[in-house]
Amino acid sequence: MVNASSKAALSPNARKERRHNILTKTFGLSAIWLVLIVMYIPILVLIAFSFTTATNIGTWEEGFSFELYSRLFESAEIMTALGNTLIIAAVSSALSTLLGTCGAIGAYYSKRRARSVIENVTQIPVVNAEIVIALSLTVMFVFIGDYIFRGNSIFSFWTLLFGHIVLQVPFVYLSVKPKLQQMDPALYEAALDLGCNQRQALWKATIPEIVPGIASGLLLSFTLSLDDFIVSAFTRGAGLLSGDNEIQTLSTLVQSKIKKGPIPPEMRPLTTIIFLVVLLIVILVTVRRNMTAKTAKRRRGRQ
Repeated sequence: MVNASSKAALSPNARKERRHNILTKTFGLSAIWLVLIVMYIPILVLIAFSFTTATNIGTWEEGFSFELYSRLFESAEIMTALGNTLIIAAVSSALSTLLGTCGAIGAYYSKRRARSVIENVTQIPVVNAEIVIALSLTVMFVFIGDYIFRGNSIFSFWTLLFGHIVLQVPFVYLSVKPKLQQMDPALYEAALDLGCNQRQALWKATIPEIVPGIASGLLLSFTLSLDDFIVSAFTRGAGLLSGDNEIQTLSTLVQSKIKKGPIPPEMRPLTTIIFLVVLLIVILVTVRRNMTAKTAKRRRGRQ
């Protein structure tokens, strides 16, 4: 009776606004679910067909099997490409996180004009097409090889590493910058007033406040390196686990296989493992973040 009377008491405009809100919410949720379905159904199909040895996805004549997973670890070509990819991603993301964090801290404590110049220069690689970055790096490396090293090619692991760092540093900078802006600007000065020198104030006052931004930048740069193809294809040379041959990463290996025929079936279990590892990391980070938020809320409640 109360609900019926309250509904009857609503004015026509209020009922119209309520229907509009319900339709808007329904449309929004439907759009979100549609996007999620489009995104994750191909991944689920790929995971399902990682348990069959059929060459083409869509046929189950071979039946359910774990053979592709054993063949994956027996494939020297894929393991070499995976090792190269992980080494490059680990080294480049570590260096990019260090450079991006130092750049963000330096820009934050710089004068307004210098900070504006640094931010504008840093944003150019983010909005610029990746092919432009790859081609410009290639031209620079060719010029250095021709005019400084007397015609010798300098393309190697180091050029590939440099290309990945150039690609990743701006994203680390953009991840750390918001955390610096959220930080109390008087915290650093307070640490100096309490007897810390500049290095101690940086490590004890500033760094702990921006750790979430640094972690986000590290994960983002690692992911960018894992799936990069354009910069890797233009800047790679011989080295790493490939020996005297040109460095193969997972992306360049897949591209070279597509030229000759279908993608090797062993790539399906590899992508499944990568997806599950990333999913596990996301779940652990989310759980840890929620636990940290609950702990902080309890402390505030006690105070």
